[in-house]
Amino acid sequence: MVKINSFLKDLRLNKSLLGILVDPDKLPVEDVALLLQNLPKQTTHLLVGGSTVEKDKTQILIKAIKAASALPVIIFPGDYAQISAQADALLFLSLLSGRNPEYLIGQQLKAVKYLQKINLEVIPTGYILIDGGKTTAVEKVSQTKPMSQENCKAIVETALAAEYMGKTLVYLEAGSGAKKCVNPTIVKAVAEAVKIPVMVGGGIKTQEQLAAVYKAGAKMAVVGTAFENDLKTVKTKINENICRTYTHSHTR
Repeated sequence: MVKINSFLKDLRLNKSLLGILVDPDKLPVEDVALLLQNLPKQTTHLLVGGSTVEKDKTQILIKAIKAASALPVIIFPGDYAQISAQADALLFLSLLSGRNPEYLIGQQLKAVKYLQKINLEVIPTGYILIDGGKTTAVEKVSQTKPMSQENCKAIVETALAAEYMGKTLVYLEAGSGAKKCVNPTIVKAVAEAVKIPVMVGGGIKTQEQLAAVYKAGAKMAVVGTAFENDLKTVKTKINENICRTYTHSHTR
């Protein structure tokens, strides 16, 4: 059973949505409270998933987040095993920038038996990996090459192909830890060419980059590594304070 399209409706009706991407392999469940306390104020959604995630980690993390927060949780899966009934929606990805059949249709077929049993909003998504200046986990796992930012025409045509195929969302991504984000010129060209919402992620590190992505026509921007780094800083400071308190209390 499929949920009504509440996430897709949000994308169509709203602008400047911000999704924070959480990798279950990088966020221990015990840090969920810290995560939620330090989210950017403009956060509207949480995306959960990773290119390679240990079995059941995604489901456990989503359950913990849903128990502590009312924010919608969207699965951004590296593979079908990351599907969770605890989430609100699933980006049902087809990696259209590559030609590996496993990520064009193979993973999708494996997901069907799970999706038939749960109540989850499924968003058919044209996923386009774009060169962000470094080799990403997506590239390694999918064994596909990202599209060059120098070839805007090919990216636009791929996005249009996604729309013609019936996808309801296009996701332009430079990959986790990208050195450069998707050029706003590319975002603008895609957003003007297609009638479906455009999401953009990878390499967004500053408010200026975020603003440029929105101005170019993205309905949602996704931030992952930059926020992970901020969270690590917060956790380090907390640990340092604990250590100082402990040391002080034992040296009096």
